[in-house]
Amino acid sequence: MNCFQKRREKIYNWMAHEGISLVMVEDFEFRRDPAVRYLTGQPGDALLFLSVDRKSHLIPWDVNIATLYADSETMQPYAEYERQPVKAIRGVLERYKIPKNSKVEIPSTTAYPRFLNFVNEIPDFDIICREGGVCAEFEKNRAIKDESEIKIYRKIAALTDELINLLEKEVSSGALKTEAEVALFIETECRKRGCEGSGFDIIAAGPERSFGIHAFPSYTGGSFGGDGFSILDFGLKYAGYTTDITLTFVCGNLSKAQEKMLSLVEKAYKLVVPMIKNGESARNLGLAVDTFFGRHKKVMPHGLGHGIGLEPHEAPTLRNRDDNKWILEPGMIIAVEPGLYDPVHGGCRLENDFLITEDGAEVLTNSRIIRL
Repeated sequence: MNCFQKRREKIYNWMAHEGISLVMVEDFEFRRDPAVRYLTGQPGDALLFLSVDRKSHLIPWDVNIATLYADSETMQPYAEYERQPVKAIRGVLERYKIPKNSKVEIPSTTAYPRFLNFVNEIPDFDIICREGGVCAEFEKNRAIKDESEIKIYRKIAALTDELINLLEKEVSSGALKTEAEVALFIETECRKRGCEGSGFDIIAAGPERSFGIHAFPSYTGGSFGGDGFSILDFGLKYAGYTTDITLTFVCGNLSKAQEKMLSLVEKAYKLVVPMIKNGESARNLGLAVDTFFGRHKKVMPHGLGHGIGLEPHEAPTLRNRDDNKWILEPGMIIAVEPGLYDPVHGGCRLENDFLITEDGAEVLTNSRIIRL
């Protein structure tokens, strides 16, 4: 049984427990769900149906790509259903001879008018669209990486570290002088190494723009690596999965305010790293850093971090909120990113990726503060 089949088995068991006969997963423009890739390996643009009798049926837009990448018991071109999900559901219900009045669950992100359309067009079945349903089960399962995913992460983390070292060399030597040069260097070099590209929009913000949590635009033709703080936030996407790290480049004589910001970020990072371990409350990590910054009359305007995987932001969340109930477990991979920002002095952030293990945490990446 391969990794995709094992993942689907967990969902089949959940469906049987919940009394769900058929689940639809949708990964198309405006309705993206990486669970399709998680469960089949299909890169995107497909409907996936899972039946409680342990059958998967993939309906891709591009059947040639699906034939190359996807794992599913059966497959059928979307064009055969005129690229209409309602017709696809009907076809699959007939194909699997699912009894009338059975429960059919569609994604929780389905808009209400669209949900009503499903209900009206498929009146003989109980169409379910809810929070806490199958999409929540996908989120829970994806938060804990299996052996095949961890293997991918070891590979992609090594590639990320390789680029970090190259970037330090190229920026320090003056070979890369602008935000655009830095961003395009990452895009080019990662693809040379077999990556699918960057995991998200690369944020390269020179001293004039580093005050933003996420600079807008994400990069420009402006200078990078000059006096003050320059922030570089990027991830590499490999086999669908992304890393997420942030480097801060420091250049010139810093003001006292800037030195204090930098020192506090480094201390916050060192404070929280020993807390990253199996059984720790994800909220406690965020609370510890928020409390530390608060004692120095500073506020971090974002959460401490988040899970990473097929998306750059996924479960668990590392933030100081009452509704954060996540507990760290072995197999979770998280990005931890304390940062401070000031409209006058600029911003600095330090972010690395960690794998939670039985005995603590393994640092996957080697991001750092780089003094030029």
